[in-house]
Amino acid sequence: MGGTTTSSADVMSDLLRECGGCAVIDGGLATELERNGADLNDPLWSAKCLISSPHLIRKVHLDYLEAGANILITASYQATIQGFESKGISREESENLLRKSAEIACEARDIFLERCTKGCYSGTGGAPKNHPVLVAASIGSYGAYLADGSEYSGEYGEAVTLAILKDFHRRRVQVLAESGVDIIAFETIPNKIEAQAYIELLEENDIKIPAWLSFNSKDGVNVVSGDSLHECALIAESCNKVVAVGINCTPPRFIHGLITSVQKVTSKPIIIYPNSGETYDADRKEWVESTGVPDEDFVPYVSKWREAGASLIGGCCRTTPNTIRAISRALNITSAIKPQN
Repeated sequence: MGGTTTSSADVMSDLLRECGGCAVIDGGLATELERNGADLNDPLWSAKCLISSPHLIRKVHLDYLEAGANILITASYQATIQGFESKGISREESENLLRKSAEIACEARDIFLERCTKGCYSGTGGAPKNHPVLVAASIGSYGAYLADGSEYSGEYGEAVTLAILKDFHRRRVQVLAESGVDIIAFETIPNKIEAQAYIELLEENDIKIPAWLSFNSKDGVNVVSGDSLHECALIAESCNKVVAVGINCTPPRFIHGLITSVQKVTSKPIIIYPNSGETYDADRKEWVESTGVPDEDFVPYVSKWREAGASLIGGCCRTTPNTIRAISRALNITSAIKPQN
């Protein structure tokens, strides 16, 4: 963690202890890359920047660290070996691009922590003397690879079996687990079968680092496929290698109830990073009907989420460094981090 030696079993507990019981996750990556000028109109989505503009990924990672994030999530959500190969990229280079996503995030962490050491940031409390940072390797769902919106429905069809999902994810999980990151983030999980595939891969393979599982919901009760959130959370609870469970890419208005629901079936830390509240139109490939919570309105939500039991809080699609800065201030983990003039 930030250059320290920490056993994999203690990574999450150590982070939470150092942060006073609640840590900050970064915000939306792909949507922030677009705000910085990236063209992501491609099935690879944010993974396209691993090829075309890695410097933008590094910049966004640094922006989130400077906003107060304690966890950086890599640009590998839609980076799959199969997706790269469909673009004519060799398997070897595809695996190297997965590793590159981890390298960029780790490099951003190193740059940030070096700047902290040199006193390059100021705020009401001065430069942060101890700002722990973990790097989480993002693994998106099979539906994210399909790029047809099924990550938001979980409808893969009967032909997609548990064995197929395990075969699809297996090598990707192995490569990212060995890429120098601290934890694996299985994100935006839309159904129970994919959660089971992840757990079986963690248990079948000699994975040296822990993982978290986060699901998405569109009704505040079940995951998007209609599968029971309780059953999904119980799958995560059953695996010792899973060190946190929760919700991501879900409208903020549903989060409080979902925390309560997850808390009933897990003893693990609860992780939540909602989107801005907008709806993704898979046909138009854009976010529409902005009913999201503005940055400044995240503050009362965050306080209630922490009181409800969440201990890892951040943002997903359409949230920004300003969102993360507001979350960090609300949690009183760190003063605002600003570059020195």
